[in-house]
Amino acid sequence: MDQQKYANLKIGEKAVIVSIAAYILLSIIKLTIGYSADSEALRADGLNNTTDIAASLAVLIGLKLSQKPADKDHPYGHWKAETIASLIASFIMMAVGLHVLYGSFLSVLEGKQQAPDMTAAWTGIISAAAMFFVYRYNKMIANKINSHAVMAAAKDNLSDAWVSIGTAIGIIGAQFNLPWLDPLAAAIVGLLICKTAWDIFRESSHYLTDGYDEKKLNDYQDSVMEVTGVKGVKDIRARAYGNNTVVDVVILVSSTLDINDAHDISSQVEDHLKETHQIYDVHVHVEPN
Repeated sequence: MDQQKYANLKIGEKAVIVSIAAYILLSIIKLTIGYSADSEALRADGLNNTTDIAASLAVLIGLKLSQKPADKDHPYGHWKAETIASLIASFIMMAVGLHVLYGSFLSVLEGKQQAPDMTAAWTGIISAAAMFFVYRYNKMIANKINSHAVMAAAKDNLSDAWVSIGTAIGIIGAQFNLPWLDPLAAAIVGLLICKTAWDIFRESSHYLTDGYDEKKLNDYQDSVMEVTGVKGVKDIRARAYGNNTVVDVVILVSSTLDINDAHDISSQVEDHLKETHQIYDVHVHVEPN
């Protein structure tokens, strides 16, 4: 199973590299055209993409660190490095979002007098389409390998697509004698960046503090009760190590069973959970009832 997990991390790396390549290309185009067309919204969008490069690099490093095998200091492996990478990415995104908000707020106060060139709007529309395709690709990979970090990258891709659409709308609106719409669009870009950063931070911190989906726990418990010989589930807990789930369960069996039969039931519970829910490891404790 470990070999498959490490192979999945390699697939995740390729997905993140696709994001980095897209961000490098789009940030160069947006910043160049943003300055030449005098569009604050497109410049903000381009700046957003430059920080996405740093955030994606953090995720890539996290995926690489996750592949390190267990050692004395990390007996459970380095799987959580992937989630820590997502957390770092959220900090970078939040810093950029606040910076964009601050700059756009100053521009609105100063009052912009001239609308940007329409080339900036077309750049935003084309960028949105490109990022949507990158989002679909990364989301497919994230679901395939069950990776929180790659899914965080995919959410960032989708956020960037919406940001570019908002940028284009603001620039187009500025053509109708409303030049203040361009910095307003930049402010909306900043808010969207901050929201995405907050969503990624909340999910990453939830996993790092051993939070877990209650519905999944109930599904695991139902699966345990399907095993012949299990009379009840006294306790069940789960925690995530990167994209790996570890389950601890206390089951109740008949007090008349001998130790070998009780052990067989616990082994069946372990195998059933692993096969049904693709769980990385299961610890089963047996109590007589």
